[in-house]
Amino acid sequence: MAKPKPSAATGAGAGAKAASATPAPAPPATVHSALVTYTSMLALLSLCPPFVILLWYTMVHADGSVVRTYEHLREHGVVEGLKAIWPMPTIVAWKIIFGFGLFEAVLQLLLPGKRFEGPVSPAGNVPVYKANGLQAYAVTLITYIVLWWFGIFNPAIVYDHLGEIYSALVFGSFVFCIFLYIKGHVAPSSSDSGSSGNVIIDFYWGMELYPRIGKYFDIKVFTNCRFGMMSWAVLAVTYCIKQYEMNGRVADSMLVNTALMLIYITKFFWWESGYWCTMDIAHDRAGFYICWGCMVWVPSIYTSPGMYLVNHPVNLGPQLALSVLLAGMLCIYINYDCDRQRQEFRRTNGKCSVWGKAPSKIVASYQTTKGETKTSLLLTSGWWGLSRHFHYVPEILSAFFWTVPALFDHFLPYFYVIFLTILLFDRAKRDDDRCSSKYGKYWKMYCNKVPYRVIPGIY
Repeated sequence: MAKPKPSAATGAGAGAKAASATPAPAPPATVHSALVTYTSMLALLSLCPPFVILLWYTMVHADGSVVRTYEHLREHGVVEGLKAIWPMPTIVAWKIIFGFGLFEAVLQLLLPGKRFEGPVSPAGNVPVYKANGLQAYAVTLITYIVLWWFGIFNPAIVYDHLGEIYSALVFGSFVFCIFLYIKGHVAPSSSDSGSSGNVIIDFYWGMELYPRIGKYFDIKVFTNCRFGMMSWAVLAVTYCIKQYEMNGRVADSMLVNTALMLIYITKFFWWESGYWCTMDIAHDRAGFYICWGCMVWVPSIYTSPGMYLVNHPVNLGPQLALSVLLAGMLCIYINYDCDRQRQEFRRTNGKCSVWGKAPSKIVASYQTTKGETKTSLLLTSGWWGLSRHFHYVPEILSAFFWTVPALFDHFLPYFYVIFLTILLFDRAKRDDDRCSSKYGKYWKMYCNKVPYRVIPGIY
């Protein structure tokens, strides 16, 4: 990591998110009560792995019906019923996972990209990245489709072994998180590492802020972006191809679902360097919550609407399909424009135009962990004047629009939308709590200027 330049101390603005601000040197204090914190951690550690398998089984083998899966568990008992449907990892599954992971790791290391410096850390480090995500994304999808087109590899194999792949990811990623925990204790990559003194918290939230293997291979960029987000795109294409091979055609519902997800993921990789300034990278450490979630939860839960549509093709008709597609694209664009607006505000130190006029802002002072006084600019106009986390609204709506092609025969395809809503509302609260602690009276001024947390006029 590089040491900060003198000008790096004063950022172009924390915007509405503490995630973009300098993270704390020690593991963060919890924003909920101790009981809620420990209960939620233990529940997620124990319930998320079986839920991934139950969701796959319900989508693929129980016709998307939660009732059928419930009846199976009631008839056989929860433990025996779960054992009966839980596929064991196979050699084929491990080959697919390691082949994909190795391919993405090589692209991350070797593809050219511009140098990008992340937010200054409390230890005085500046994480340096190579911004080549968009290139890796293009190479990945082109390679995958070419392999299918020329009969070298059939993506339907991935779908046919999906349960085994998820099972392998559940166990393999858990072991990987143990590695991260041990590494954080014995070989941290930088001074931005520390222990809370509690094994469960350290394992769940992580030890290191910027863990790396060697000098250049950033682990969180790999788990979050190059494995998690990239697998989402690959599986979206996989489901589309599987439906084509099963039915000889792709339903318009699947086309809308796949198109919107790929547009969203394209937006992500276009903006990847901006993501490196958000909470996931600049504040949350590399532990079970982030790394297991990106390596298992993303390729299973986030792709679940498409997984459902493979066996449930819905014919929307041209008018409805086009309407849903355009509505989803509009939401994705607004989500992108929110982030673009804030990035431009930061890049120009507030000397830019927001919706055709000079931006409204608050100059906020704060103290670093070393006792130094710094300043940040808080944007209070444009999208960021509507609510403090308005960008979450179009993100949730985007997820709804790529799920709604499944229509409403079953509830489960909408689990991702519900999960995302809970996740982002909780994240908004955590952001606000951190900003309040950091900026003090300036954050109160900001909240008076922008009173709504997420939904303008409501919440």
